[in-house]
Parts: sequence; structure tokens; C-alpha cells
Amino acid sequence: MIVLYSTCSRECPAGAAMQSVSTQRESAPILISATVMTPQSSAAPAAPAAATNSAAPIPAKQLAQGMFWGALGVLMFSGGIPATRLAVAELPVMFVGAGRALAAALLSVLLLLALRQKVPARQHWPALAVVAFGAVFAYPIFSAIAMQTVDASHGTLVSSIMPLFTAIFGAWLSKQWPRIGFWLCALVGAAAVMLYAASTASDALAGGIASGDWWLVLACFCCGLSYAQGGILARHIGSWQVICWALVFSLPLLLPLCWYFQPSNYDVSLNSWLGFGYLAVFSMFLGFFAWYKGLSTGGVAQVSQLQLLTPFLAFCWAALWLGESISLAQWLMASVVVLTIAIGRKLA
Repeated sequence: MIVLYSTCSRECPAGAAMQSVSTQRESAPILISATVMTPQSSAAPAAPAAATNSAAPIPAKQLAQGMFWGALGVLMFSGGIPATRLAVAELPVMFVGAGRALAAALLSVLLLLALRQKVPARQHWPALAVVAFGAVFAYPIFSAIAMQTVDASHGTLVSSIMPLFTAIFGAWLSKQWPRIGFWLCALVGAAAVMLYAASTASDALAGGIASGDWWLVLACFCCGLSYAQGGILARHIGSWQVICWALVFSLPLLLPLCWYFQPSNYDVSLNSWLGFGYLAVFSMFLGFFAWYKGLSTGGVAQVSQLQLLTPFLAFCWAALWLGESISLAQWLMASVVVLTIAIGRKLA
């Protein structure tokens, strides 16, 4: 949950991100604040309301750094949907959704204690609750429900609608609105994804879109909100601290959920456990280190568009882990979606 999403190489984000954002700064409440933070500084108030109709300019070097960290996060998130498909094949859906978060929460406790991190100020708790709702509960559970009925390659294409939600919520929370060309490109990419979902649905519901697709859209809607809120909050408490504290704050709910929905028989295949482990360590934990670093550095609206690259990477994992064959139509659709990234970035 991308996502959604995770992948292989896992050395750099934790160490680099920890060093660069380990200070915890006090500031005005984040959730829907009257004080707007610019991408360049988390302490400087934005221009008056009349000047916030378009996105604040971001230096090229800073944008490049944000894009690097965001791409690394997307690389790790991209395996999330195929790994979920592996896990739910033999493990209970709710256990997969809540259990991956519980495992990541326990890792977060160890990390926060080892680095002696202070509990965030109460003014940041509402924003952390938003992050926890979308990234810790809604996306993992809703996507697990969806992956019971749809293929991983199909699910990753539908999930590429998430950048639109992330950009919308990011603009709303930060009061920084990209130009109209950016939004037109985002809508074109989202419309292409939904048309694909409708044309390939196997259990036609309203408008011909499958029930699994609707679960994925709902998951992306909730996670887009948490991504945007987390990207803004990362400027105040640090990038990797956002997901760690959101996970820790979720423990009182995660523990009873996992206990109640635990498997009646833990004798499942190694593949399902590997899928579950991948979700817990990469999708739910390490991927967020790089992702929130990218959002807080390069800006939510622009960096979030890198999520549209997820289908290409996820196709590879779906073919490698699940033996799925990727059709020409899926590659073409992914190409159309990715094309909107380049155009949208130039028009932002």
C-alpha cells in the first residue's frame, strides 16, 4: 500500500534518512493548519492566501533529491500487491492486513528506543492519527480484501490511481495548488486506469468495474490522504519517524485484531510467509523511510506522481513470484500512465 508497494534493495534509506531528519521541531498544529509550510523550510510561513494558488517553486537540486528518495520508496512499495497476493492465498485476509502492520510496529518500537526518540508533541497527534488510519489500517486491509479476487498485475494498474488522490490531498492540506496542466495530466492517467479496470472486470458490478477494483480504489483514496499528511508531518518530526510513530500509536488496535483473526493453522507454505514478511518489513516499514523523505523534500504533488511508475516494477514481481503473464494491453496502459508523469511534471 504504493502502495501499496515495495521491493528489493534495502540498505540506504534508513541510515541516510535518520541522519538527515532526526531532529524534532516544534511548530503549529499540522492537521489543517492556518500556517502553511513551504517545501524549502518547515519553519517559514507561506505567502498570504492570495499567493498560494499555485505551487511554490522548489530548487532544482532539492527537487532532484526528493525525486530520488521518492523513487526509492516506490521501488520498495512496488512489490506490495504481488506479495499481498502471495500472503492471502493461505493466510486470513484480516491477519495479513493487520499482522503486517503489527510486525512493523514492533520493529518501530525497537528502533525508536534504540535511537532514544522523544514522543511527538500532542499537537502532532491528530496528523499521526490520519497517517495511521490510511497507511496502517485502511490500505493494508482493503488491498488484502481486493487481492482475493484480482490478479496482482491487474491490481497494480488499478492502484496507480493513488497519485491523483495523494496530489489532491497534498494540495488541500498545504494550500499549494499546481497549475491546471498538472491536474489535467493526473486526471488523464486516472481515467485511463479506470477504463482499463472496467474493460477487464470479471465480475461486473456498477459500470462494469469489479468489486476488487472498488476495494483498491477505496484503499488508494485512504492511503493518498495518509501519504499527503505524512509528507507534511515529516517536515516537523522527521521522515522515518512519521511511519514509526503511526505504527506504535496503532498497537492498541493491532494487537487484538491480530489475535482475533490469527490463522487456525500456521502450517502454510513458505511462499505465503515470505509474502507476509515482505509486506511487514518492506511495504510497511522500510519503504516509508525513503517515501516520506521524498515527499517532504520535493513536495507532495510532484513526488507523488512517481507512484505511477509502480506498474512496470510490479509487473516484474508478479511474473517472477506468481508466474503471471503480462499482456500487451497492460504494458501499453502502463506506458500511457507513465507518460502522464513526464508531461504533468513539466506543466506543474
